[in-house]
Amino acid sequence: MLCLTSSSSSPAPLLPPRPRLPADGSSRQRIAGVGNARLSLVSVPCSARGSCLVKVKSKFATAVTLQENKNMATAEEDVNRLPIYEVDPKLEEFKDHFSYRMKRYLDQKSSIEKNEGSLEEFSKGYLKFGINTAEDATVYREWAPAAQEAELVGDFNDWNGVNHRMKKDEFGVWSIKIPHVKGKPAIPHNSKVKFRFRHGDGVWVDRIPAWIRYATFDASKFGAPYDGVHWDPPAGQRYVFKYPRPPKPHAPRIYEAHVGMSGEKPAVSTYREFADNVLPHIRANNYNTVQLMAIMEHSYYASFGYHVTNFFAVSSRSGTPEDLKYLVDKAHSLGLRVLMDVVHSHASNNVTDGLNGYDVGQSTQESYFHTGDRGYHKLWDSRLFNYANWEVLRFLLSNLRYWMDEFMFDGFRFDGVTSMLYHHHGINMGFTGNYKEYFSLDTDVDAVVYMMLANHLMHKLLPEATIVAEDVSGMPVLCRPVNEGGVGFDYRLAMAIPDRWIDYLKNKDDSAWSMGEISNTLTNRRYTEKCIAYAESHDQSIVGDKTIAFLLMDKEMYSGMSDLQPASPTIDRGIALQKMIHFITMALGGDGYLNFMGNEFGHPEWIDFPREGNNWSYDKCRRQWSLVDTDHLRYKYMNAFDQAMNALDERFSFLSSPKQIVSDMNEEEKVIVFERGDLVFVFNFHPKKTYEGYKVGCDLPGKYRVALDSDALVFGGHGRVGHDVDHFTSPEGVPGVPETNFNNRPNSFKVLSPPRTCVAYYRVDEEAERLQRKATSTATKNAPEIIDVDATHVKVPTTKESEESTDVEATSGGGRDSTKDDSGKKGRKFVFQSSDENSK
Repeated sequence: MLCLTSSSSSPAPLLPPRPRLPADGSSRQRIAGVGNARLSLVSVPCSARGSCLVKVKSKFATAVTLQENKNMATAEEDVNRLPIYEVDPKLEEFKDHFSYRMKRYLDQKSSIEKNEGSLEEFSKGYLKFGINTAEDATVYREWAPAAQEAELVGDFNDWNGVNHRMKKDEFGVWSIKIPHVKGKPAIPHNSKVKFRFRHGDGVWVDRIPAWIRYATFDASKFGAPYDGVHWDPPAGQRYVFKYPRPPKPHAPRIYEAHVGMSGEKPAVSTYREFADNVLPHIRANNYNTVQLMAIMEHSYYASFGYHVTNFFAVSSRSGTPEDLKYLVDKAHSLGLRVLMDVVHSHASNNVTDGLNGYDVGQSTQESYFHTGDRGYHKLWDSRLFNYANWEVLRFLLSNLRYWMDEFMFDGFRFDGVTSMLYHHHGINMGFTGNYKEYFSLDTDVDAVVYMMLANHLMHKLLPEATIVAEDVSGMPVLCRPVNEGGVGFDYRLAMAIPDRWIDYLKNKDDSAWSMGEISNTLTNRRYTEKCIAYAESHDQSIVGDKTIAFLLMDKEMYSGMSDLQPASPTIDRGIALQKMIHFITMALGGDGYLNFMGNEFGHPEWIDFPREGNNWSYDKCRRQWSLVDTDHLRYKYMNAFDQAMNALDERFSFLSSPKQIVSDMNEEEKVIVFERGDLVFVFNFHPKKTYEGYKVGCDLPGKYRVALDSDALVFGGHGRVGHDVDHFTSPEGVPGVPETNFNNRPNSFKVLSPPRTCVAYYRVDEEAERLQRKATSTATKNAPEIIDVDATHVKVPTTKESEESTDVEATSGGGRDSTKDDSGKKGRKFVFQSSDENSK
């Protein structure tokens, strides 16, 4: 049963219809206030997360389309028969909730279309608000309903606004139109400006325009406030994009990066330096997507970009808007898509430099933020948006479109979605998967509707957009399309995975690692909702925590990484587990993969942003790329394996495959065997045991070969697995009767599995291989094609060294020793492709 309660006398949860904003800012119909309606649901029992799901044959390729011109009766019928109920029948118990929020979404969207022309037109707010050119004049608009008087001041009028007083309409929008002077804008490009207004107690204050596109500060003065800068370069100085957006990949392999700390020197790196120096590294490691942090302007650098002050301004520490455009275009030229870390979950509490400066004691409906406790995040010390407010919707939706249209971003990663979804913001909440935790009085329907509008808009503007949600709660249908009843995200971050690895590395001996627990953590995701897996969070890179490599090797990373001496047990274990943890996370943990800058090669130091506690030092606010490039250091091995992991997916597309079967979780032997796509993966987490002839179940019969081996010399391993070995399958049990098979798999083959290694096997297309042999019989130099993995300068041990470091040399089932493996030679192409590719 659904009950509606309201904390105000106003009965409507939506804003009444509002007319379209005219280009000239003329008067419009007045809008009434709105209450804060919330949902209350009676308790409905449900089992743990995922257990309420039922797989169905239909994937709803043709979803219910809610026509925009339908009458209310038809709309009511549609919201009561949403496709999400067939994907997960348990959701039908919360039909009242979904019908309510879908109706809220449709009503809000309809109201915007009625009064603004369309959602797309509504999202062009940055062309109307802020400072824009209109024919032969400069027009400035600002929403500040609590202001009593207002002026535009800046360098252009010597900061005297007497002659530039603004007018206010009945909706609280102030505007001024300033004619050009001698054919040129009265406000020059790159000049400083501020919005000066008087609030209720008679005090005049200066604030940076809310829609400003650039903001700077005087770096020579400690704690200097920011200035708004009018950014409107002449045509000859504007960056013109040269390259189209790359096509959307089957699965994103995301390289998360912070531009400012991406340089080798202890200083803030620039957009152009990142484009020229770091993007090639990302491309070389076979990532297909870059995710940029801290792009929106934030006055406090150490906030990592999460306390935004100016939502439409690029972070000026790293350059200008034109420099950022150069970066995005350079990425596109390399075939890399670019996502932006967008922060719409909260705003900086800074009243001098940020949006919070417009809050001068007015009511919720006259502010960007909620008033009182609801408008303040206690843990983040930041302000919370009122997502039901018309102008807040215009501001945030236009913000997304601005970055997508003006800078050619290919999508977004939404920060802090859990905080948005619930009134409690996830604070002191442990989500168990019970559906009552997701659909109740605690659900912030205003925020849900905003995210539905945002996802609908972005996918309509750019159908190939990639939109990722950072949500720890696991709310069902967060990643289902809006027209099915979902919130509309493409992916959610699998945030439980790094937590599991942290727990194991900090609190459990190797012998206590549970193969079942690892597998369950990696595979615990909702059917039909995609996840981005990652082994470690960027938060672990910051002072006070440790990355996986640091947890594994700690101080020995400073003394034991030289390849000129034998690896210590700590280093040997650390590099082996670093590779295994990242690979199993990628292969089993989701439908995409993410890595934070530097973790691919086990960066040895944490990030420490300039702050009072370190005397405002930039010394640890950097990435030491030279560690990878230095020939005698072992960081190159982890980097090479990262390159190979991504190359493997590039070739076999296992990340995007719906086929994922874990057939063996052997707690005693510490082995996990699974199939993903066309590959078979064998992970041996045992610290000491080598298994000869370990039996591995598989789906298809035939011949299997090594596709990727973490123990190869090129990856700093011991070279114990033969790469030229053919593994032939044997049938298992009665055909068609899974319970008689081996681990419920109809076929099997045997492998050598050394300790702390992971190996991926591919099935050979024997017919294609036969045709290739025939075609190349007279040209023996044409060896089978293989994926290129740069192994430049990797040291190859002598036969004696290999023998000393190898516990078992012979593989079972026709294998032979690998001491003659030359996979460590310069330029060796290591990761094998299947032979059918070679026949094309």
